[in-house]
Amino acid sequence: PTAFWHELTAALAADNLSVPSTLRMVSIGGEQASPERVAAWFRCAGHRARLLNTYGPTEATVVETAAELGPEDGLARRVPIGRPLGNVRAYVLDGGGEPVPVGVPGELHLGGASLARGYLRRPELTSERFVADPFAGQPRARMYKTGDVARWRGDGRLEFVGRTDQQVKIRGFRIEPGEVEQVLREHPQLAEAAVVA
Repeated sequence: PTAFWHELTAALAADNLSVPSTLRMVSIGGEQASPERVAAWFRCAGHRARLLNTYGPTEATVVETAAELGPEDGLARRVPIGRPLGNVRAYVLDGGGEPVPVGVPGELHLGGASLARGYLRRPELTSERFVADPFAGQPRARMYKTGDVARWRGDGRLEFVGRTDQQVKIRGFRIEPGEVEQVLREHPQLAEAAVVA
């Protein structure tokens, strides 16, 4: 998990340690990687171990994109989440469902062989989030509306920008502050509730 890797990298940097020479690859994912930690990682690990930053929601079988990171990614404003893996389609679309140009933020949609069928016993949510994929060129192809805002970079990699809703990630877990607020408001001694990360 990225949160664990952030802590590991901070500890390596604080104690001026290096990674074992036998380590060949580290794959992180689950939440946004910090550019500062990427820079620290390459100071501690050099190029001995490949560093992959992965992205993907549970609804699309967890990993959909990957970026092999380098020291230059530690200088970027945001760490890229990469390019789609094999049999994965990634689209950055505007509110009307049209692709946006490189550099323009839009909602990230995912298609391909790894998509889930939908949400168990939640047909309304399934039809809202799993929609027809008009770009696939296949009948009945679907794509998943992630709720994540992303943009294509000039180098062909995706960059995570934010969310279309208020969902947050805490230690890799999705938290919906609105749902927590709703439950809190049900308490008879509370009139209002506001939840922030």
